[in-house]
Amino acid sequence: MSTVNYPHYPDLKNKTVVISGGGSGIGASFVEAFAGQGSRVAFLDIQEEVSNELVRKLASTGPKPLFVKCDLTDIEALKKAVTEIENKLGAVRVLINNAASDERHEPEDVTPEYWEQRLRLNFSHHFFAAQAVKPAMAEAGGGAIINMGSCSWHMALEFMPGYTSSKAAIEGLTQSLARAYGKDRIRVNCIIPGQVWTSRQMKEIMTPEYEKFMTEKQCLPDRILPEDIAQLALFLASDAGRMCTRRNYFMDAGIGA
Repeated sequence: MSTVNYPHYPDLKNKTVVISGGGSGIGASFVEAFAGQGSRVAFLDIQEEVSNELVRKLASTGPKPLFVKCDLTDIEALKKAVTEIENKLGAVRVLINNAASDERHEPEDVTPEYWEQRLRLNFSHHFFAAQAVKPAMAEAGGGAIINMGSCSWHMALEFMPGYTSSKAAIEGLTQSLARAYGKDRIRVNCIIPGQVWTSRQMKEIMTPEYEKFMTEKQCLPDRILPEDIAQLALFLASDAGRMCTRRNYFMDAGIGA
């Protein structure tokens, strides 16, 4: 649990917020940050144990978030999950498309089946979640959709082309949806994190050599934390960011290629 003192955005109170991949990592920080604003938070994840533990922790200090188990590669299940949330919590006013898998893979090892799986895990659900929440969001007067990109493709990292291609496509999707949904006062933006120090990254990826590689590319020497990304998401979701749309917002400590 974070001890960060997030800014207070009164307009987020009682707004329904949906976060995909909210059970751990950056997603869990989103859940905590919006719950702290008094939002009606729902999150989708396939991981039951960590998700239920997050609900228990947050319920002891404030509003209890709603966990909906969902395999986001199953688009029909995703649509049903959105309908369930709308029925329980009301029209979604903030959607954060966060779920992804940055599993490493070499280009020569990729099969057509694996490629399609990467797209389903990292890209397709962004569009279909936005499509699902749009009607009620528009009828309610608008809202915010925040897609999660990645600095990985901007850096031309070579060891996960399925992931970098998906993340590049998310930026294009953000552009199109911002134009298509803007007339309904729905803002669509993309957050592009750098190397974020989640517990999983520290356990599985951040060897001393990789940490040195990434840190040397940053302008700032400090670690980027999940709470840093949540700070930006709160701003973009709130009325403070009411005229922000169709843009990429980097939170990467100034990483260069």
